[in-house]
Formats: sequence, C-alpha cells, structure tokens
Amino acid sequence: MLAPWRWTGFWGALALALCLAGFPACGEASPHLGAAAPSADWPGKARPGVLAMAPSQGVPLTDEAPEAEPRDGAAQAPSEAKPMPPDGGALPAEPVQTAAPALAPVNAALKAALEVRSGLPEPAAPPRRREREAIAAFYALRDFAPVWFSGGTANAAVAPVVSRLNHAADDGLDVDGSALAVAPGTDAEIVAADLALSDSVVAYGRQASGSRVDPRMISRLIGVEPEVADPAVILALVVSAGEDAGEALRRFNPPQPAYEALREKLLQSRLGQSLAGGAAIGSGPVLRPGMRDKRVPRIRARLGLDGGAEDLVYDTKIAAAVAAFQKANGLPASGHLTGQTVAALSGGASSLRAEIVANMERWRWMPREMGETHIEVNIPDYEAVVIDKGAVIERNRVVVGKEETPTPVFSETMKFLIVNPAWNVPQSIIRKEMLPRLAADPGYFQRMGYEVFSRAGHLVVRQPPGEKNALGRIKFMFPNDFAVYMHDTPLRRLFASAKRAFSHGCVRVDDPFRFAETVLGQGWSESRVKKLIGGKERYVYLPKPLPVYLEYFTAFVDEAGALQLRDDVYGYSRRVKAALGLQG
Repeated sequence: MLAPWRWTGFWGALALALCLAGFPACGEASPHLGAAAPSADWPGKARPGVLAMAPSQGVPLTDEAPEAEPRDGAAQAPSEAKPMPPDGGALPAEPVQTAAPALAPVNAALKAALEVRSGLPEPAAPPRRREREAIAAFYALRDFAPVWFSGGTANAAVAPVVSRLNHAADDGLDVDGSALAVAPGTDAEIVAADLALSDSVVAYGRQASGSRVDPRMISRLIGVEPEVADPAVILALVVSAGEDAGEALRRFNPPQPAYEALREKLLQSRLGQSLAGGAAIGSGPVLRPGMRDKRVPRIRARLGLDGGAEDLVYDTKIAAAVAAFQKANGLPASGHLTGQTVAALSGGASSLRAEIVANMERWRWMPREMGETHIEVNIPDYEAVVIDKGAVIERNRVVVGKEETPTPVFSETMKFLIVNPAWNVPQSIIRKEMLPRLAADPGYFQRMGYEVFSRAGHLVVRQPPGEKNALGRIKFMFPNDFAVYMHDTPLRRLFASAKRAFSHGCVRVDDPFRFAETVLGQGWSESRVKKLIGGKERYVYLPKPLPVYLEYFTAFVDEAGALQLRDDVYGYSRRVKAALGLQG
C-alpha cells in the first residue's frame, strides 16, 4: 500500500485546513487507490473503522470489507430471508457493479511510472524512500493526474517554484533545482518532469522545515524536535498557491527574524567571495580602528558586513566583527587586523559560511511560533533575554553548564518562582563530589549546614534556604524532564568571566531580582520581590506563564546588524556541520 501522510503537528493542521477548505487532493480517496483513509502515523497503514470519502459523492464510507461474491456454480448459503414485495411482484434488480473509469493516457503513464519506481531497489536512506511513498500516495489521491501540468502546459506555479529551487542555497539547502532543464512535450516527458519537480519541491520543503539533521543524533541533551512538513502538505500548499508558489515554498523555512538575519549574512558572504574571486585578502600593516586601507572592502565582504567598495575606513564595527572572528578561531580577540587574522580570513570564507549554515539549521529545530513574550537563553553567548513583541526588554549575563555537565537544549514554560529556595542535591553530585569530600572530612556535611537523611535506601542531602544556599535567594521554575532551572547564586565573581561555563547544568542569573520583576510583570517590583526574602520558601506564580527557550547559537546577528561568533562550547556546531557535510 502507498504510505499516507500524517495529520499531526503544525503541518498536519495546515493539511486539515486545506481539506476543510475543499482542496481536492486532500479529502478524496481515489477509486484506483484501493485503500482505506490515511492513518495518523506517517508512514503507516490504514486503520480499521476510519472513514474514507467517496470521490464522486463525498459520502462517508466505512472501510469494512464488502460481502464476498459467490463463485460461479457454487451454492450460496442463505443468511437472511429477503422481504417480498407486498403485491407479490418481482424483486427490484440488484445494482450493477460498474468498473472504475479508465485513466487518461498521461494519468496512466504517471501511475505506471510510480509503480515502476516503487519496485526498483532504492539506494537512498529510509527517509528518502518514505518521501517517495508519500508522493506516490498524493498522486493516487488525484487519480494520478500531473501536479504541475495541465493539457501538456505548465501551470502558473511552475516558474516561481523552479526559481525558488534554483536559489535553495540561499537558505543553506541542498536541493536539485534542475527539474525542468528541458520543456516537456510527450506524455512520457511530462510524467518525468512532473515527478522530478514534485521530488524537488518535497525535498526543499522537508529540508527547510528540519529534516536534514536529527537533533537527538547530535546529543541526548538536545530535547527539541523539528516539525518536519509532510510531503502531501508541501505539495498541496505549493501547487495551490499559483503564481505565489515560490513564496509558499520559501515559507517552509523558519519565520524568525534571527534566521532571516543569518540568511542575509550568508548571501553577503557568498556574494563577497564572488566579488573577491576567492583570492587572499593580501598582506599589509596591522589595522586598528580609524585607519584606512584598500583591503577593507574585502574584509567587510568576508565578514558579511555592509559597506561599499569606496569605503576604506577600518571602523569600530569591522573591529568588533574581527574580534568575534578571532575569538571563534582561537586567536587573541583584539579586533586588530593582524597578519595571523588575515591568514585565517583568507582561508576562512567557506568556514564562515559553514558556521552560518549550521546555525540556520538549528533555527529549523525551533517552534514556528515562540510567543509574543518569551525568554531565550543562548548557551554559547552566556546570556538570557526577555523578548516582548520582537524587542529585548531584559538582558542578563548567565552561567551555564560545564562541558562535562552541559546545559540541555529544550523549551518549556516558566510558571512560578521560589524565593528562599532549598536545594535538594542531585544524586549525581552527592555521588561524584560530596561523598569523596565526606571521606576526607567526616564533618563536611555538618560544617556546610546540609541536612542529611535516608529515603528508600538512598542518601538524601538538602541545603536549607539561606544566604549561602547554592541556589541563592531565588529560582525560576519551568518544570522539565532535565530537572534544570534558572537561579540566583552566591558566587557573584563568576559573572565577571568572559567564558561562563561553570555549573552542573542549571542556569545562574546575574541580576535575578530585576529578572523576576520583568517576568512577573506589573505589580511586582524588584523591591517587592526582595521583601519576601526570609527563612521560608515562598512561591510566586507568574500571572502569565512564559515560554523559555534554552538555545545553542554560535553565530547570530546583533541589534547593530553585525555578525557575532561564539565558541562552540559543547561541540554541537561541529557535529551539525559534519552531519550536513560541510567543511570547517
């Protein structure tokens, strides 16, 4: 059986909306398909009891098997006496079973082509096979009519779709855009072109929505999952968009402004290499802010900065971008254009693009809708921000997990905060850190003020609320499977470090009471929250729970429009680049 698409998640909702709006490719079962309605899983099998729709009348039909017809010459066991007409007349004639109408020649050719390729050995990976199966199911629901051609003529969606496919690299995608290299004429050519274009459109839509990299393969501490668009949804949305089909296809990419900003830097970087011909930047004096040099336009291009070919000033904006580049490449982050930096930049254009593309890919893991007001914690940038209507309204330095105890990447909802929190020490910390100290110092627990007791055969260690509590005076709760949260800390000196990966996985906040004022909103000033400080845990619930996103972006565009690069503290960016087949 041809595998159907699933109807769950963001893209499934779009498919359902299309069906409710009457899009013919979504709501009708083909008389040639010979199967029940799609199941809720993709790929999968039809489920008993699911309603399918008759293609002509649109009447719900169960998918129960009809009563078997008797063979010629075989007696039929009576199951139930048929009622006789009251006047003793003849019984009404049995309905005549009519054969399904013959397919048009091009439809028959397309059906045959799908059957041939479904029987061929498929060297591609399983996801690619499933894409082809879903594409075949989509055509079956249309009685195998071409998607992109009608009467031998390309429809209005073809030209904009081909144009978008030819610019797939602008979004860091790897899609073949040469589906219509030759204008089709015969039925066989139309079939080949139609299938090739459908394959490319589905590949684009699925890559754009996050199919290329499984986050779980990068790390078990990445708890996000991209909502990869279903092939049928991609085809239905794009082909029904007509002249806007190219834009409809592009919209499968992330909608966030931060993604668009990285995309623009990728375009600038690609254009910059084209203008520079890939040549070395050239040697010269060390450049500092305010100096003029003929190499400046090429440096701007390599770093994805705006500026014309006549602008020769090495300004502070370039210096900041150079410092970020130096930091990301293990060089002294002075912002001065040294000979070592020139060498790295000369060979670093492809490396820079790879870093941008890897970060664009991680944006595909994020939810399409992040909430009008939400919290973002960018782990490699050691910063937490509160965003309202697209603007940053609160910014805080943070301490994140060490390389051996990383802060997980995931999203949840902040619901409440606790003033005067107690710290229930995790078993991993008790086992790895506290017990060795106890062995060397029997009075360790008592001296540190910990409460110690046994529960179900396990040692339990609790640090009561207080000035020296490891969580400080306040913690912010967004219940999650990783058991991490944001909190205050008595170790204030750590926030002065440029690199702040020191924790066991939780996120320590530099100015937690100002942060509390922002997330609690009107009526909860910083001073009011501080009045709750004491010896007892106090719970304060957010009037409006806020989405929290713990992210991992090593490249981003700041509010001044400059590309910022950060250390790949956990190695995730390196693994994403390897998964994408990128160098650098």
